[in-house]
Amino acid sequence: MGVTSIRLQPEVEKPLEILSKKLDRSKNYLINQAIKEFLDRRAIEEERWRETLKALDSVKSGAVVEEADVVDWLKSWGSENEQSPPKL
Repeated sequence: MGVTSIRLQPEVEKPLEILSKKLDRSKNYLINQAIKEFLDRRAIEEERWRETLKALDSVKSGAVVEEADVVDWLKSWGSENEQSPPKL
């Protein structure tokens, strides 16, 4: 496990100290959890961006589903005759 030193601004340090005592957890634990959640969120955002670029490439190449097909599919949700998703 690596060791990293950080300087916390007073407006971060004080609430962190209070939360640490309230949750009976170390500041180290809370900081690690916050960083982990931040990194997880960034990874999700990166994946969404890759998916967006892929979708834009599909549109440019003409690989799209007609709007009417999507609307019909959505309208069928929850009915006895629910349709399968439209295909390219």
